[in-house]
Amino acid sequence: MRLLTAPGPSGYEGAPAGIWREAARGFAEVNSDTLGSSVARVVGTAGGPLLALVGHIDEIGVIVTHVDDEGFLRFTGVGGWDAQILVGQRVAITTRDGTIPGVIGKKPIHLLQEEERKKVAEIKDLHIDVGAKDGDEARGMVRVGDVAVIAGEPVALPNGRLASRSLDNRLGAYVALTAARLVSEAGGAPGDVAAVAAVQEEITFGGSHTSAYALEPGVAIVVDVTHATDAPGIDPKETGKHELGSGPVIGRGSTINPRVFELLHEAAEAEEISFTIEASARGTGTDADAIHISRQGVPTGVVSIPLRYMHSPVELVALEDVEACARLVAAFARRLEPETSFER
Repeated sequence: MRLLTAPGPSGYEGAPAGIWREAARGFAEVNSDTLGSSVARVVGTAGGPLLALVGHIDEIGVIVTHVDDEGFLRFTGVGGWDAQILVGQRVAITTRDGTIPGVIGKKPIHLLQEEERKKVAEIKDLHIDVGAKDGDEARGMVRVGDVAVIAGEPVALPNGRLASRSLDNRLGAYVALTAARLVSEAGGAPGDVAAVAAVQEEITFGGSHTSAYALEPGVAIVVDVTHATDAPGIDPKETGKHELGSGPVIGRGSTINPRVFELLHEAAEAEEISFTIEASARGTGTDADAIHISRQGVPTGVVSIPLRYMHSPVELVALEDVEACARLVAAFARRLEPETSFER
C-alpha cells in the first residue's frame, strides 16, 4: 500500500522509487540513475542473456502553472487526463514545506448558462483551491511547478479486487520486482535478471530509453496494465477479451519479438497460468515502444494486467491477476537458456 499511496507523478517519482528500492535491497543489487529509474539485479547462474523486467513507477498528476491574485491555482495535466475525472476531486500538493491539501473547483452548475451546461469541462476551466485568502498567501504556500496527485486511500473490494489511483503503473513496477524476487528465491535464472522501475513513461518514455541503453539487455519484458473489457461500454471486438480474473495479457504484434511471445505463451501453458492475448498493429503504448529500438534493438515482450477505469483515482484490478503476472514473468526468466535465439 505504501507504493500506491506515495505521490509520484512523471518526473517527480522519488517517493515511490525509494520505497521500491528499499524492498529490493533484501535480495538484489540495487542502484539508480540521474533520471530517477531504479534497477534491482539478480545475478544469473549459467551465462544466459540479461533479462530486463520493466515496469514504470510514475503516475499521472497535475502541475501548477499559475497562482492568481485571488489565491486560486491554475494547472495542467502531467500525463493524459479526462478532465471530467478531475472535477470535484481533493488533491495532495507536494511543496517545499511538505504536502498540503487542496480541492479542484469549477463554476457551479447553478451558475452556468444553458449553452455552458452542454459543454464538456476542460482543464483550463478548472482551478485548485487551497483555502488561501489571496494571491500573496497562496504564493507563500505553493510555487509554480509544484505537482499534485488526487488524494485518497486504496480500497479493498470483494472478490480480491482493489481500487486505487496509481495502479497504472505501480503494479508493473511491483510485478517486475516480485518476479525478480521469485527468481532469486528459486536459486536464480540462467542469466541476470534486472527489475527496472522506470520513470517518465506517462510523458516521454524517458526512463525506459535510458535504462535500456545503460543495461544493454539481451531481452526485455515490459509489465504494464491494459483495459479490462468486462466493464460497461467496452467492446471486446475492438480490443480483445481481457476480463478481471482472466490472468496476464500477453502482447503480440508488429513491434513485439515473436520468439519472446512464444516463450511467454509456452511458460504460461507449462505453469498452468490462464492468460489472454492482445494484438497491436503498431506501437503498444508502453515502455516497449522505446526499449525494442534501443541501441541495435532489444527483443521485447509485453505482459499486462487487466485494469478497469484507467487514468482515474478508482483504477480497479483483481489481485489474482497481479500474482499470476509475477509468476509468469518469473517462469519466463527461468526458461532463458544461453542458446536462446530471438532472430526474426
